[in-house]
Amino acid sequence: GYIRAFACLHRCLTRAARSVPPCVLRQSPKESKNMSALTASSAARAVVAPRAVAKRQAPVRAVATARTAKANTLAAATAFAAASLASSPAAFAASEVISQTADVSAVAVAGAGAIVATAGLLMVTDPNKRREDMKSESGGDEAASVANYFNTTGFDRWKKIYGETDDVNTVQMDIREGHQQTVDKVIGWMAGKDMKGVTVCDAGCGTGSLAIPLALRGASISASDISSAMVGEAEVLYNAEVSGGKAAPDVAPRFEALGLEECSGTYNVVTCIDVMIHYPTDRVNAMITHLASLSDDKLVISFAPKTTAYTILKRVGELFPGPSKATRAYLHAEADVEAALNQAGFKVKRREMTATKFYFSRLLECERG
Repeated sequence: GYIRAFACLHRCLTRAARSVPPCVLRQSPKESKNMSALTASSAARAVVAPRAVAKRQAPVRAVATARTAKANTLAAATAFAAASLASSPAAFAASEVISQTADVSAVAVAGAGAIVATAGLLMVTDPNKRREDMKSESGGDEAASVANYFNTTGFDRWKKIYGETDDVNTVQMDIREGHQQTVDKVIGWMAGKDMKGVTVCDAGCGTGSLAIPLALRGASISASDISSAMVGEAEVLYNAEVSGGKAAPDVAPRFEALGLEECSGTYNVVTCIDVMIHYPTDRVNAMITHLASLSDDKLVISFAPKTTAYTILKRVGELFPGPSKATRAYLHAEADVEAALNQAGFKVKRREMTATKFYFSRLLECERG
């Protein structure tokens, strides 16, 4: 979706650039001087022109200038956001076109229209439509709609992303690498700790990318996911690791199909990685409160941070949803997340940010106190 969006922006902006006369984009000092002289001459003639003509031309020039400035501003903002967030050829091409055209006073109507139309799509498309459609299919239950997605089309998509198959596209591979970086950071935070006998609740475990390595280090793991297909795959992968010669922990991990709010018990550590992106802020606040009630000591969570740049990138992606990318994506302001943690009795001790081309996740390690 993102690649197609950037490609669309590239085409629109290139069309605008092609409409600008080459002499305007590339002028020698002599040509520039001649153009200045010509402009000055034209200005002089305008001064001595009949007053009626000046009155007729002034509003037209003002409107044209305003439209040009607006088109350039929209184009620059759109291309800059795209280029700054993804190192794709289309994004860099878009920024290159803008660098040539943003200060030019003449943009063709067709090119400017394409730019405005593209920017308009980013602003007026309804980000909640897909969410409401999915909820209606599950009787209005958002958690049920997420479970349904990850038990069907979403399972096939994310099993590939979290797995080791080469049957993934560039975006999926980037997400795989970004997610693994986040998991590695959590494991790194626990590197100096003897995990034998440490109780860990991994809520929203997916296919076990965090739960399995912690279990193999001796932790007593309770791994759960709202999707029975995902948590079932996690159990299969764990058994394969043990069958392959890895040492099993003293207490076998427990894999269960449970919604996050259905998790129960008390644990030394509670983790919830890359789950909150699927839920809106009001649900996330309740989730944080519940997760905090399960932890005696540490709480480790990750979420997609809400910033202007990431919001634009997300909106671009929503314009081109693939059939298997049907779940909603919610961004959360870090201040709001931290406020919910504080309200639940936890303080943030460490922060990390993972940002690749198409994956971005804020990771927080929190302690009770």
